Amino acid sequence: MQKIKSLMTRQGLRSPQESVHDLSPIENLRFPTKEELRESWEEPIDPQAQQEIISSIEGVYFSDDAFDIVKYELERLPPVLSLQELEEHRDKLKQQQAAVSKKVADLILEKQPAYVQELERVTSLQNSLQLAAVTCADGRRHLNIAKEGFTQTSLGLLADQRKRQLLIGLLKSLRTIKTLQRTDVRLSEMLEEEDYPGAIQLCLECQKAASTFKHYSCISELNSKLQDTLEQIEEQLDVALSKICKNFDINHYTKVQQAYRLLGKTQTAMDQLHMHFTQAIHNTVFQVVLGYVELCAGNTDTKFQKLQYKDLCTHITSDSYIPCLADLCKALWEVMLSYYRTMQWHENHDQDQEGAAVTSVSDGSSVVGTEENSFDRSYVKKKLEHGLSRIWQDVQLKVKTYLLGTDLSNFKYDDFIFVLDVISRLMQVGEEFCGSKSEVLQESIRKQSVNYFKTYHRTRLEELRMFLENETWELCPVKSNFEILQLHEFKFMQQSRSPSVSPSKQPASAISTTVTLFEQYCNGGNPFEIQADSKDDETEDVLASNGYESDEQEKSAYQEYDSDSDVPEELKRDYVDEQTGDAPMKSVSRETLRSRKKSDYNLNKANAPILTNTTLNVVRLVGKYMQMMNILKPIAFDVIHFMSQLFDYYLYAVYTFFGRNDTEVSADPTGTLTAAEERKEKVPSPHLSHLVVLTSGNSLYGLAERVVATESLVFLAEQFEFLQPHLDAVMPAAKKPFLQQFYSQTVSTASELRKPVYWIVAAKAIDYEQMLLLMANVKWDVKEIMSQHNVYVDSLLKEFEEFNGRLNEVSKRVRIPLPVSNILWEHCMRLANRTLVEGYANVKKCSNEGRALMQLDFQQFLMKLEKLTDIRPIPDKEFVETYIKAYYLTENDMERWIKEHREYSTKHLTNLVNVCLGSHINKKARQKLLAAIDDIDRPKR
Repeated sequence: MQKIKSLMTRQGLRSPQESVHDLSPIENLRFPTKEELRESWEEPIDPQAQQEIISSIEGVYFSDDAFDIVKYELERLPPVLSLQELEEHRDKLKQQQAAVSKKVADLILEKQPAYVQELERVTSLQNSLQLAAVTCADGRRHLNIAKEGFTQTSLGLLADQRKRQLLIGLLKSLRTIKTLQRTDVRLSEMLEEEDYPGAIQLCLECQKAASTFKHYSCISELNSKLQDTLEQIEEQLDVALSKICKNFDINHYTKVQQAYRLLGKTQTAMDQLHMHFTQAIHNTVFQVVLGYVELCAGNTDTKFQKLQYKDLCTHITSDSYIPCLADLCKALWEVMLSYYRTMQWHENHDQDQEGAAVTSVSDGSSVVGTEENSFDRSYVKKKLEHGLSRIWQDVQLKVKTYLLGTDLSNFKYDDFIFVLDVISRLMQVGEEFCGSKSEVLQESIRKQSVNYFKTYHRTRLEELRMFLENETWELCPVKSNFEILQLHEFKFMQQSRSPSVSPSKQPASAISTTVTLFEQYCNGGNPFEIQADSKDDETEDVLASNGYESDEQEKSAYQEYDSDSDVPEELKRDYVDEQTGDAPMKSVSRETLRSRKKSDYNLNKANAPILTNTTLNVVRLVGKYMQMMNILKPIAFDVIHFMSQLFDYYLYAVYTFFGRNDTEVSADPTGTLTAAEERKEKVPSPHLSHLVVLTSGNSLYGLAERVVATESLVFLAEQFEFLQPHLDAVMPAAKKPFLQQFYSQTVSTASELRKPVYWIVAAKAIDYEQMLLLMANVKWDVKEIMSQHNVYVDSLLKEFEEFNGRLNEVSKRVRIPLPVSNILWEHCMRLANRTLVEGYANVKKCSNEGRALMQLDFQQFLMKLEKLTDIRPIPDKEFVETYIKAYYLTENDMERWIKEHREYSTKHLTNLVNVCLGSHINKKARQKLLAAIDDIDRPKR
């Protein structure tokens, strides 16, 4: 721009601004002379050549107004100067300068008409301004005349009026200042009345008034005093806010919130409130535990007050542990209830404010304040929601520290269940409070429970061993309608879930009501004021006299049992097939069923379940275990595992006592183990009481005791089957295969234990050896058909009649269930038939008539035996008949028969072949058949 101006100066032209100052005589305008224009026209006029010269100018010349051209050109000079080169460069620069000047001159000439027109407009404007200046001068002159026209009196009146107004304002200000000086007394009164909103409102108004009169020197001191008062109010307000944490009062809290809102510190109040709740939890638990520790210590030694809470918890004694825990949870409940009611207050208050905000917006009121209030409400809501989990986490940690501070393994069962009840109720509170699963509490109580339960279970197993070793296996008289749900230990499975019922007494499948604990106890009461169990007020009505609910029932039962002799012979035989003599496989007629009511295992009114005191004790233990498991589901697997050990131990004891052949001779009479054996086994094996006699034939070798033992085991298995759905519901999914295996391989086999137990009785009840001796004295190679059976048949039947009589005598002591009597009869008949085959296999010589005599003897035995028992078909009947009939087979048929009937022993088959030798089998055939028998026997060896 400076370059253009300098060029214009050389051309005799000036800028419009410079021209305006000296436009007075229009003639002073100067235009370029013809000589000057001619000089510019003498330059090259070829536009293209001129444009090429301008384009060849270096860009640095156009870069900046402050660019020093001379310095630039001097710096470009070469170290060795050449006059010719300098002149050439100089000429080049002149050409470039001339081209630029020519270009600028062309542009100026091009804009000359517009320039002249603008100068004319500027001249016109100058004339108008001169006229305006004359008008202003006239106006000022007239104003001076008007000023001189006012009198001194009028101005004096105005001055006096103004002074009066100032004095009135001053008086009002002085009165206000006087009032401000006296506000501290009123503020103190309002603070004592806990009228925090009013005090803050008054203080803020005073501060506003003081700021109005801050130009007075006395106000500065008052303003400082008001500020101190406001800070004091905030401190008292913070103390009032802290009282909310333990005892929420809606009116008190409303005043506090209004006060903070006036201060514009709603968010700060919420932050402070959470700090107070955290501090309240800490102070509460510390004071509760400290009180019990000092009470148990019996002195007021201050050393406990200096301990940390964790260390303080270790000084709680076992006697004070439960009441301290209850008071601890009660105190924490009050804190959480206050927080819950605080949230309720804000929810209700927010709804009211939202309604007011809608009304104010519809009325056209300020929207800015509404948005600010909405932001505060949103902040408070989020803060309170976030605080739920923080408060509950603090509660969990404090209770966890208390729980783990004492070893509970030696607590009584009821005391420990009470602890679980309290913690379970506390976890329920946590779930309702913030939806937490209380992992911290669950883990801590799980540790204590597993530790306690291991010790408790070990003790119970030792007690069970003691019970089993002192058990005489007498019938425990219970009513016919007895079921385990009638026991106190299983009451929790029947009671409906309600807040007034302790969790350990609640059913596993109970459905919680819609009323939460916070809703129920919001206006009073405490969920941790759990009443002690009312066991003393309740009685278990499960026992009956001698197992019968009345003497008439007992007499009726025995008469019904003994009425077998009155049953007509036709009713005994109506279920035998008249053509084959065999009993059908289908169920018998109703009349037949009515005729054999001697043994019926159905638990109707006349037939109570068979169990012992030990069985009842195990059932009670199972109830206690399930009670604990119902409260604390995380240890469900451990509890169920221990429950299975109770059943396993009982089953093992029954088998050891009654299911082994060497029980009577190998039992340790002292019932003790050596030290080495005790170290080897976690729980020593039980030993049968010396009061139980299993060697007497009159008592059928302890049949009554055996029935009580096995049927009590079956009863116990049935109870486990009944409880399976409950156990399966609480069992972790990963551990359910264990439960399924326990039921399929252990519980379901309980009834199978009858077979080995009653086999021992059946093997000794009948004198099978005597029968073999009698059969050995029979001559079987007779030459004529016999019409009279042998004596051994009568002897064997007499044995069965005596067995039946002794069975009736035993049934007067203990009801023999139908499955038991059937198993006993099946065992005896099976052993008798096996003995018959054994006796027939001992025969050295036998004719066809002798085989016919065998058939006659066996048919006579069956005919008489069927009158004694209702079991059809007779066990192993075909086993005997097939063996007798095999005597008549030819060589080929016998070889095929031997290969098909592997149920017979090698001795049986060998004797059959040897007896047939000479009658219809030669020696060659005999060798062939013996070789076939040997081939069958070889894999067995």
